[in-house]
Amino acid sequence: MAKIKKGDLVVVISGRDKGQQGRVLEVLPETQRVVVEGVQRVQKHTKAGQTARGTRTGGIETIEAPIHISNVMLVDPETKKGTRVGYRTEQVERDGRTRNVRVRVAKRSGKDI
Repeated sequence: MAKIKKGDLVVVISGRDKGQQGRVLEVLPETQRVVVEGVQRVQKHTKAGQTARGTRTGGIETIEAPIHISNVMLVDPETKKGTRVGYRTEQVERDGRTRNVRVRVAKRSGKDI
């Protein structure tokens, strides 16, 4: 199970985009990769063709490519720096029953994520 989820703010810790921050747009658990907004931008050459909504113009598009999940780190909401992620279990009462719920915790500051 990945500790990084869609919508999280992450910082790149290695590679050519080291130090950049962005939101996670997509998580690919089968290949252990994430797509981060504004990071790992590559150029894709597209051919002009027909789509369901009409013609598509060709040219060069810039898209975000997936980056390995080990090369990103979650940003701590308090210190705004990269942090490791831990879990804490809490008992929550819903509909008259108590359930154990796992809550993600930033190890740097101890705050919930």
